[in-house]
Amino acid sequence: MAAIAPTKGNLARIKRSLGLAKMGYELMDRKRNILIREMMQLIDKAKELQAEIDSTFTRAYSALQEANIKLGTCQDIALAAPVDDTLSLGYRSVMGVEIPIVTASDFEARLSYGFVGTDSSLDRTLYEFYRVKRLCATLAEVETSVYRLANAIKKAQKRANALQNIIIPQYTATIAFITGVLEEREREEFSRLKVIKARKQG
Repeated sequence: MAAIAPTKGNLARIKRSLGLAKMGYELMDRKRNILIREMMQLIDKAKELQAEIDSTFTRAYSALQEANIKLGTCQDIALAAPVDDTLSLGYRSVMGVEIPIVTASDFEARLSYGFVGTDSSLDRTLYEFYRVKRLCATLAEVETSVYRLANAIKKAQKRANALQNIIIPQYTATIAFITGVLEEREREEFSRLKVIKARKQG
Protein backbone atom coordinates (compact mmCIF):
# COMPACT_ATOMS: atom_id res chain seq x y z
CA MET A 1 0.00 0.00 0.00
CA ALA A 2 1.35 3.46 -0.89
CA ALA A 3 2.59 5.69 1.94
CA ILE A 4 -0.34 7.45 3.59
CA ALA A 5 -0.05 10.66 5.58
CA PRO A 6 -0.68 9.85 9.26
CA THR A 7 -3.68 12.12 9.82
CA LYS A 8 -6.93 11.61 11.74
CA GLY A 9 -8.87 11.97 8.47
CA ASN A 10 -6.85 9.17 6.83
CA LEU A 11 -7.21 7.03 9.97
CA ALA A 12 -11.02 7.36 9.87
CA ARG A 13 -11.08 6.63 6.12
CA ILE A 14 -8.92 3.50 6.45
CA LYS A 15 -10.98 2.26 9.40
CA ARG A 16 -14.09 2.55 7.21
CA SER A 17 -12.27 0.70 4.39
CA LEU A 18 -11.21 -2.02 6.84
CA GLY A 19 -14.83 -2.43 7.98
CA LEU A 20 -15.97 -2.75 4.35
CA ALA A 21 -13.17 -5.24 3.58
CA LYS A 22 -14.19 -7.40 6.57
CA MET A 23 -17.84 -7.26 5.49
CA GLY A 24 -16.78 -8.13 1.92
CA TYR A 25 -14.81 -11.12 3.21
CA GLU A 26 -17.79 -12.38 5.25
CA LEU A 27 -20.12 -12.04 2.23
CA MET A 28 -17.62 -13.75 -0.08
CA ASP A 29 -17.13 -16.56 2.44
CA ARG A 30 -20.91 -16.99 2.80
CA LYS A 31 -21.33 -17.00 -1.00
CA ARG A 32 -18.60 -19.64 -1.35
CA ASN A 33 -20.23 -21.87 1.29
CA ILE A 34 -23.67 -21.59 -0.36
CA LEU A 35 -22.16 -22.41 -3.78
CA ILE A 36 -20.25 -25.39 -2.34
CA ARG A 37 -23.43 -26.74 -0.72
CA GLU A 38 -25.34 -26.33 -4.01
CA MET A 39 -22.52 -28.03 -5.96
CA MET A 40 -22.33 -30.99 -3.55
CA GLN A 41 -26.08 -31.58 -3.92
CA LEU A 42 -25.71 -31.50 -7.71
CA ILE A 43 -22.75 -33.92 -7.61
CA ASP A 44 -24.89 -36.39 -5.63
CA LYS A 45 -27.71 -35.89 -8.15
CA ALA A 46 -25.28 -36.48 -11.05
CA LYS A 47 -24.20 -39.82 -9.54
CA GLU A 48 -27.82 -40.92 -9.18
CA LEU A 49 -28.62 -39.82 -12.75
CA GLN A 50 -25.58 -41.64 -14.14
CA ALA A 51 -26.68 -44.86 -12.46
CA GLU A 52 -30.26 -44.38 -13.73
CA ILE A 53 -29.02 -43.66 -17.27
CA ASP A 54 -26.89 -46.82 -17.23
CA SER A 55 -29.82 -49.01 -16.19
CA THR A 56 -32.19 -47.27 -18.64
CA PHE A 57 -29.71 -47.70 -21.51
CA THR A 58 -29.42 -51.40 -20.61
CA ARG A 59 -33.23 -51.77 -20.70
CA ALA A 60 -33.47 -49.72 -23.94
CA TYR A 61 -30.88 -51.83 -25.79
CA SER A 62 -32.41 -55.02 -24.42
CA ALA A 63 -35.84 -53.88 -25.72
CA LEU A 64 -34.28 -52.94 -29.09
CA GLN A 65 -32.59 -56.33 -29.32
CA GLU A 66 -35.90 -58.06 -28.57
CA ALA A 67 -37.70 -55.91 -31.16
CA ASN A 68 -35.03 -56.70 -33.78
CA ILE A 69 -35.36 -60.41 -33.06
CA LYS A 70 -39.18 -60.36 -33.25
CA LEU A 71 -39.61 -57.90 -36.13
CA GLY A 72 -36.42 -58.37 -38.10
CA THR A 73 -34.60 -55.05 -38.40
CA CYS A 74 -36.26 -51.94 -36.98
CA GLN A 75 -34.20 -49.50 -39.05
CA ASP A 76 -36.94 -48.73 -41.61
CA ILE A 77 -39.49 -48.19 -38.83
CA ALA A 78 -37.03 -45.92 -36.95
CA LEU A 79 -36.63 -43.72 -40.06
CA ALA A 80 -40.39 -42.99 -39.91
CA ALA A 81 -40.00 -41.42 -36.44
CA PRO A 82 -40.00 -37.60 -36.57
CA VAL A 83 -37.00 -35.64 -35.29
CA ASP A 84 -37.63 -34.67 -31.68
CA ASP A 85 -36.41 -31.10 -31.12
CA THR A 86 -38.43 -30.39 -28.00
CA LEU A 87 -35.43 -29.57 -25.78
CA SER A 88 -35.78 -26.15 -24.18
CA LEU A 89 -33.18 -24.17 -22.26
CA GLY A 90 -33.76 -21.75 -19.40
CA TYR A 91 -31.68 -20.35 -16.55
CA ARG A 92 -31.87 -19.79 -12.81
CA SER A 93 -29.50 -17.80 -10.66
CA VAL A 94 -27.66 -19.09 -7.59
CA MET A 95 -25.77 -16.24 -5.87
CA GLY A 96 -25.28 -14.55 -9.24
CA VAL A 97 -24.21 -17.74 -11.06
CA GLU A 98 -26.33 -18.58 -14.12
CA ILE A 99 -27.40 -22.23 -13.85
CA PRO A 100 -29.01 -23.87 -16.91
CA ILE A 101 -32.42 -25.56 -16.82
CA VAL A 102 -32.74 -28.11 -19.64
CA THR A 103 -36.23 -29.47 -20.25
CA ALA A 104 -36.92 -32.45 -22.50
CA SER A 105 -40.40 -33.60 -23.44
CA ASP A 106 -41.82 -36.67 -21.75
CA PHE A 107 -42.75 -39.73 -23.73
CA GLU A 108 -45.91 -39.21 -25.74
CA ALA A 109 -48.24 -42.04 -26.74
CA ARG A 110 -48.37 -40.73 -30.34
CA LEU A 111 -46.60 -43.34 -32.41
CA SER A 112 -45.17 -42.59 -35.84
CA TYR A 113 -45.60 -46.15 -37.07
CA GLY A 114 -48.60 -48.37 -37.67
CA PHE A 115 -49.66 -51.50 -35.83
CA VAL A 116 -49.11 -53.76 -38.84
CA GLY A 117 -45.69 -55.40 -38.65
CA THR A 118 -44.93 -54.05 -35.17
CA ASP A 119 -45.65 -55.13 -31.60
CA SER A 120 -45.27 -53.99 -27.97
CA SER A 121 -41.49 -54.67 -27.94
CA LEU A 122 -41.06 -51.72 -30.34
CA ASP A 123 -43.30 -49.54 -28.16
CA ARG A 124 -41.19 -50.43 -25.11
CA THR A 125 -37.99 -49.65 -27.05
CA LEU A 126 -39.35 -46.23 -28.01
CA TYR A 127 -40.42 -45.51 -24.44
CA GLU A 128 -37.02 -46.49 -22.96
CA PHE A 129 -35.07 -44.39 -25.47
CA TYR A 130 -37.31 -41.39 -24.70
CA ARG A 131 -36.40 -41.89 -21.04
CA VAL A 132 -32.70 -42.04 -21.96
CA LYS A 133 -33.04 -38.76 -23.85
CA ARG A 134 -34.78 -37.03 -20.94
CA LEU A 135 -32.24 -38.34 -18.41
CA CYS A 136 -29.30 -37.29 -20.63
CA ALA A 137 -30.76 -33.78 -20.87
CA THR A 138 -31.06 -33.62 -17.07
CA LEU A 139 -27.51 -34.95 -16.65
CA ALA A 140 -26.20 -32.32 -19.09
CA GLU A 141 -27.98 -29.65 -17.02
CA VAL A 142 -26.50 -30.96 -13.75
CA GLU A 143 -22.93 -31.40 -15.08
CA THR A 144 -22.92 -27.91 -16.66
CA SER A 145 -24.23 -26.48 -13.38
CA VAL A 146 -21.46 -28.23 -11.41
CA TYR A 147 -18.83 -26.86 -13.82
CA ARG A 148 -20.17 -23.29 -13.54
CA LEU A 149 -20.47 -23.50 -9.77
CA ALA A 150 -16.91 -24.86 -9.47
CA ASN A 151 -15.61 -21.86 -11.45
CA ALA A 152 -17.62 -19.43 -9.31
CA ILE A 153 -16.33 -21.10 -6.12
CA LYS A 154 -12.75 -20.76 -7.36
CA LYS A 155 -13.25 -17.03 -8.05
CA ALA A 156 -14.97 -16.46 -4.68
CA GLN A 157 -12.12 -18.32 -2.94
CA LYS A 158 -9.50 -16.13 -4.66
CA ARG A 159 -11.32 -12.94 -3.68
CA ALA A 160 -11.84 -14.12 -0.09
CA ASN A 161 -8.16 -15.07 0.18
CA ALA A 162 -7.07 -11.69 -1.23
CA LEU A 163 -9.25 -9.89 1.32
CA GLN A 164 -8.21 -12.08 4.24
CA ASN A 165 -4.48 -12.38 3.51
CA ILE A 166 -3.61 -9.11 1.74
CA ILE A 167 -6.17 -6.29 1.99
CA ILE A 168 -7.30 -6.70 5.62
CA PRO A 169 -3.73 -7.14 7.00
CA GLN A 170 -2.57 -4.07 4.99
CA TYR A 171 -5.39 -1.93 6.37
CA THR A 172 -4.75 -3.24 9.90
CA ALA A 173 -1.01 -2.46 9.64
CA THR A 174 -1.72 1.03 8.23
CA ILE A 175 -4.18 1.75 11.07
CA ALA A 176 -1.59 0.60 13.65
CA PHE A 177 1.08 2.80 12.00
CA ILE A 178 -1.13 5.94 11.86
CA THR A 179 -2.42 5.34 15.41
CA GLY A 180 1.18 5.02 16.65
CA VAL A 181 2.28 8.23 14.91
CA LEU A 182 -0.76 10.16 16.19
CA GLU A 183 -0.23 8.90 19.76
CA GLU A 184 3.46 9.85 19.55
CA ARG A 185 2.48 13.33 18.36
CA GLU A 186 0.01 13.67 21.25
CA ARG A 187 2.71 12.65 23.75
CA GLU A 188 5.14 15.16 22.21
CA GLU A 189 2.46 17.88 22.30
CA PHE A 190 1.64 17.01 25.92
CA SER A 191 5.35 17.15 26.87
CA ARG A 192 5.79 20.46 25.04
CA LEU A 193 2.77 21.95 26.80
CA LYS A 194 4.13 20.76 30.17
CA VAL A 195 7.48 22.43 29.44
CA ILE A 196 5.77 25.68 28.38
CA LYS A 197 3.58 25.59 31.48
CA ALA A 198 6.58 24.95 33.73
CA ARG A 199 8.48 27.88 32.15
CA LYS A 200 5.50 30.20 32.64
CA GLN A 201 5.19 29.20 36.27
CA GLY A 202 8.97 29.44 36.79
